Amino acid sequence: MRRRRAVLAGTVVAAAAVAAFLHVAPPWQNNGAAVATGREPERSTSPTATAPEAPEASASPTPSKSSEPPEASPDAEEPVDPDSVPSSGPGTFTVAHTGVTSGGGSRYRVEVEDGIGVDPDSAAEDIAEILADPRGWSEGGSRTFRQVDDGSAGLVIRIGTPRTTDRLCGQYGLNTGGEVNCRGGKNVMVNLARWQLGSPTFDGSAAEYRALIINHEVGHWLGHGHETCPGAGKPAPAMMQQIKGLKGCVSNAWPYDARGRYLGGPSVP
Repeated sequence: MRRRRAVLAGTVVAAAAVAAFLHVAPPWQNNGAAVATGREPERSTSPTATAPEAPEASASPTPSKSSEPPEASPDAEEPVDPDSVPSSGPGTFTVAHTGVTSGGGSRYRVEVEDGIGVDPDSAAEDIAEILADPRGWSEGGSRTFRQVDDGSAGLVIRIGTPRTTDRLCGQYGLNTGGEVNCRGGKNVMVNLARWQLGSPTFDGSAAEYRALIINHEVGHWLGHGHETCPGAGKPAPAMMQQIKGLKGCVSNAWPYDARGRYLGGPSVP
């Protein structure tokens, strides 16, 4: 009897030991492999066996929401510090060569006073875009302009400091007062301060005001006189001296609108 009890007890202990061995590793660690095989699970190299990592930043070009301000556009122009615009210069000019072409059209030359911080070729590119714009004097293909760099130009556009502008405009009996631009004969003189800073009365960027400068002075070269505001809330004519006030009109740099309609006003005696 004692021997039967001892055998029975041994059997119970052995069964318990087997049960303990079969449950060494819990199923959430080895997907039940130990239960099925009774062996220690192997380490898996599968991504499903590792804890999830934080997602990496997407390389997709699709923009995501961000609290940071957007970067400035490549075409956006940094504002110019008024103190960085020189009031006088040497009075010598460099001719722009980039953009020179052959063919027909009204020939013009671009010159920039030396040492004033404006690249002649960059200025010529800006002027070429203005003259070619369908809202400008080439409206409807009625006129074309061609840049040259020699003496064949019938129109010379110079950018110079206020003092140089005053001196050259004074040769035509014009008083620019260190502030404005002028046209005398075939010469257009652009005041550097207006080219770089725009005008306090013009509701737009300095780049847009440059269009007004060129359109206004080239308009004089083409035979157009000064005009004034045609009515409150209407676009100010390009031939209006907008720097002296808008008289109820809204700022406008172009002689024509997108539909080819002339944006004029009453003539000024």
